Amino acid sequence: MNLYLLRHGLAVELGSPGYNKDADRPLTPQGRRKIKKVATGLRALDLSFDLILSSPYARARETAELVASGLGIKRRLQMCDALVPGARFKALIDLIHHLEPAPQELLLVGHEPYLSDLISLLLSGEIGLSLTMKKGGLCKLAIESLQLGRCATLEWLTTPGQLRAAA
Repeated sequence: MNLYLLRHGLAVELGSPGYNKDADRPLTPQGRRKIKKVATGLRALDLSFDLILSSPYARARETAELVASGLGIKRRLQMCDALVPGARFKALIDLIHHLEPAPQELLLVGHEPYLSDLISLLLSGEIGLSLTMKKGGLCKLAIESLQLGRCATLEWLTTPGQLRAAA
């Protein structure tokens, strides 16, 4: 399986008028524009996904919707509570194991530090690798057999600017 991890785009700051709950913060207009360009870059790189799982938080959901729309795969998008900040990695791994049919190209859209911690866990077996997922950044992991621990190989980690440049 190829597992892709995408951090949501630039969002409204917590505490901005009307956005007192973290889960409600949407993308900013600039964040939407940049994610649309990221989606164009993904298309230019000929990337597609069997399934997109996204945190239901507004900024991640919007990011996933823009990517799915840009790739023409809106019907392959599902919300996933196992991707919210603070969720347990085991819940996400179990959910992925029960997907039918099993995806070969899976995109997860979520938040920091959850995504970096997940990458660290899948690469090294523990949390703590020093890596940065920029807003709109994408990571590709190759996984033979997904498990809670060391099971992945890092294929690449790219910035949103690199993805936008590919557009």
